[in-house]
Amino acid sequence: MSEKGLTNISVKKINRSKVYQYIYRKKITSKLQIVQDLQMGLSTVSQNLNLLEQDGLIEKNGYFESTGGRKANAIQIVSDFRISIGIGILKNMFHITAVDLYGNALYTNTIPFPYSNTPDYYKQVTDKIKEFIATNQYDEEKILGVSIATQGITSPDHSTVLYGNIMNNTGMILEDFSRYLPYPCYLEHDSKSAAFLELWKHPELDSAVVFLLNRNLGGAIITNHQIHQGSSMHSGTIEHICINPDGPLCYCGNRGCLETYCSANALEQAAGMNIKDFFSLLREKKSPQLTQIWKDYLHHLAFAMKNINLIIDAPIIISGYLAPYFLEDDIAYLTKHINVSSPFALNKEHIFVGTNGQYTPAIGAALFYVNQFIHAI
Repeated sequence: MSEKGLTNISVKKINRSKVYQYIYRKKITSKLQIVQDLQMGLSTVSQNLNLLEQDGLIEKNGYFESTGGRKANAIQIVSDFRISIGIGILKNMFHITAVDLYGNALYTNTIPFPYSNTPDYYKQVTDKIKEFIATNQYDEEKILGVSIATQGITSPDHSTVLYGNIMNNTGMILEDFSRYLPYPCYLEHDSKSAAFLELWKHPELDSAVVFLLNRNLGGAIITNHQIHQGSSMHSGTIEHICINPDGPLCYCGNRGCLETYCSANALEQAAGMNIKDFFSLLREKKSPQLTQIWKDYLHHLAFAMKNINLIIDAPIIISGYLAPYFLEDDIAYLTKHINVSSPFALNKEHIFVGTNGQYTPAIGAALFYVNQFIHAI
């Protein structure tokens, strides 16, 4: 192939990518708008739109209001052209979700299934994944991959769990799952997956600290629009910050870790009931005892947020299982207690609350393959 031919192919690929990426960002647009904003010729844009439509990547869906001439077609990507599967592995269950190219969760499910580091466990989980795909009638070629978020710090190559004291899954390897699945597979720490989802939803944030308020507490740090991993992959493990050296015993072997005060498990233990019942009684019955338990929880959370904010001057994102239960009054309470003894005030506008609840790590994991696909077009 001549150098000129190679150049022409490269230019066509670049133009195709530019047009698709533009439509993806705008969500809905017109041919003329693409021509104007990308400063491309009408024939070039038309050719790329035709090719993208033929490939099934974009579609016309209605018309824009007329401005005096012929109505322009409304153009958008086909958001379910490809699907990514996300799995959130927990000690006694796992979450499963399918997301489209915009990261919208099309389906979610929770499957009670205690973890055990045995071939039978991995075989049964992957059978459930294949059953989930079949039940939702996804063609095999639509599946980008299966991404697994687990409670455990992974190796830099995401092939192995290096630290998994919660589930006793230290040594879990990606191949435990991938050998049974006909799709690409990926393994990630659940906190990092959650942070990826929050970053996806808040692309305007350059930096942030994520508090993953799941059954076990987790955390992550976002810097320069990237999730900070650290030299040993344990950046953001705020759950093991000691807030009371004489406090309760943590699964890590130390006492008084934030995990023992601010995980959903710790809140359930303090309340003596499950989370759903706790918040139902807290909000509806105004129980003084439950109100005090919740205030104690928020006080410990604020203490940690205040100290972390002194080290990382960035917004805070409350994410995970407990996030949907937070009200404006709770954020105001947190802000007040963060600022009461801090030399640098944190505005409540700098505290964001996630909306995907317990499925946050699974959805965030699924976005790994979505992100790859979008940037490869």
